[in-house]
Amino acid sequence: MRKLDMHELGRKTVAEFKAANKTPLVLVLDNVRSMHNVGSVFRTADAFLLQGIVLCGYTPVPPHRDIQKTALGATETVDWQYAPTTVEAVQALKAEGYAVMAIEQAAQSVMLHDFQPVNTPLALVFGNEVSGVDAAVMKMADGCIEIPQLGMKHSLNISVSTGIVIWDLFCKLKK
Repeated sequence: MRKLDMHELGRKTVAEFKAANKTPLVLVLDNVRSMHNVGSVFRTADAFLLQGIVLCGYTPVPPHRDIQKTALGATETVDWQYAPTTVEAVQALKAEGYAVMAIEQAAQSVMLHDFQPVNTPLALVFGNEVSGVDAAVMKMADGCIEIPQLGMKHSLNISVSTGIVIWDLFCKLKK
């Protein structure tokens, strides 16, 4: 077995990425403070050809070298926008016909492995590293998806959570 080199990977150019059919998922970052987490989310969104990202509140926005450190150019491919508040972002997405799901541990949440996406564009809200998804946003969400966790710690880094949720939904949407 040998590792593939960069030329064999068939990576898209920025123009090819922009023109490609996207996975109908939009990520909403609710006051995420770490530039490295933001960069990582961009990179994951690029990997799965997501429709876009909405950066809300005090979530850092590109361009910034600390975002680029983990995004590795994904801020140039993935469409993104800024919203002053997550509430405004969720209102706008709902008006555009998106179902909005918070990714959080909450009463009446649906475990990720049990969640089945429907034929509706989907927006996923990921919360702050310490406080999670804001309570006002939780009230507006159409539902809540929870990642099962069995250990002593009951939280995951947002970049890890994003990767887990996107991979699961990507697999379900591509069936």
